[in-house]
Amino acid sequence: MTRARATRAGASSVAVPLARVVVASPIGRLTVRATARGVCAIDVGRRGPATGRGRARPAPRSATAGEARRAFRHASVAAHQLREYFAGRRRRFTVPLDLAGTAFQRRAWAAIRRVPYGATTSYARQARAAGAPRAARAVGSANGANPVPIIVPCHRIVASDGSLGGYALGLATKRRLLALESPPAR
Repeated sequence: MTRARATRAGASSVAVPLARVVVASPIGRLTVRATARGVCAIDVGRRGPATGRGRARPAPRSATAGEARRAFRHASVAAHQLREYFAGRRRRFTVPLDLAGTAFQRRAWAAIRRVPYGATTSYARQARAAGAPRAARAVGSANGANPVPIIVPCHRIVASDGSLGGYALGLATKRRLLALESPPAR
């Protein structure tokens, strides 16, 4: 089986990760999970930063050695790119993604990825960019289901009035990520 999927009632299929790498970050411990196709999830821990450079979980028996190596490579590259991002040396992520979601969620996440580093846009503009101009609330829900925060930078989406709106990782984390991307004060 090259790509394991699990489904639950009312939810889209979810990629079963073959590898994980734990990364220390200023917003806490990040667990990057990947399949042979790309990064499928980033879990953000609330208990403080991880120690060490990362570790991997063994692949399920159904995965081939090549698939496990590709998954670990994707997770490792993402971890490296996340470290660069938090150090201020990366503005764009290039690691492959393997995102499970509805067609609408995928369009919403693709629209987010077009918002440049250091910029913000509104939920309404994101909805228009996703091809659903009257779906600002729906893109907010899609953003809340984003499995790879930071790489798909939903923290860059704000309310039309300029207020922060919501963020699945909390408004303090959203403020911190936006501040990280802001140009230094002169």
